[in-house]
Amino acid sequence: MVADGVIENYAVAGAIGAMFYVEPFSTKDLDVLVTTPEDRIIIESPGWGYLKALGYTKIENEGIVVEGWPVQFLPATTALEREAYATAQVLNVEDVPVRVARPEHLVAIMLQVGRQKDIARITMFLSQDAVEISALEDVISRHGLSEKWSAYKGKTF
Repeated sequence: MVADGVIENYAVAGAIGAMFYVEPFSTKDLDVLVTTPEDRIIIESPGWGYLKALGYTKIENEGIVVEGWPVQFLPATTALEREAYATAQVLNVEDVPVRVARPEHLVAIMLQVGRQKDIARITMFLSQDAVEISALEDVISRHGLSEKWSAYKGKTF
């Protein structure tokens, strides 16, 4: 999609992004951060027309099913998401380069969202030494999540 100019770029995030850094766990979809022009109203998912023309027409769990996986193209709307998108690193999956949000950004996004499964995943990242704490705390501080981080640490340490 990037090569064909459908989207400018992307960053794998969410649970699949997390699995690049921690032990695998169950998930039902693939979250992909994308950017769109600031003034554009999104009526359909970025890339929907492109994927539809390729025969991917099924929608499941708010995602376009591609090779059996619902893929959600999520516009990076917050400053944290835009930074995660912009600083994603290229990792390889079976010799295929994939842009993946950095672990510190994934943890900060999980902290921001704050669902029980996100909190459990934060614990996975920390217990498996998958983040650099000083880099994580820098991201947390710059994005106004220090209170949430303190609350998380107070419950888990």
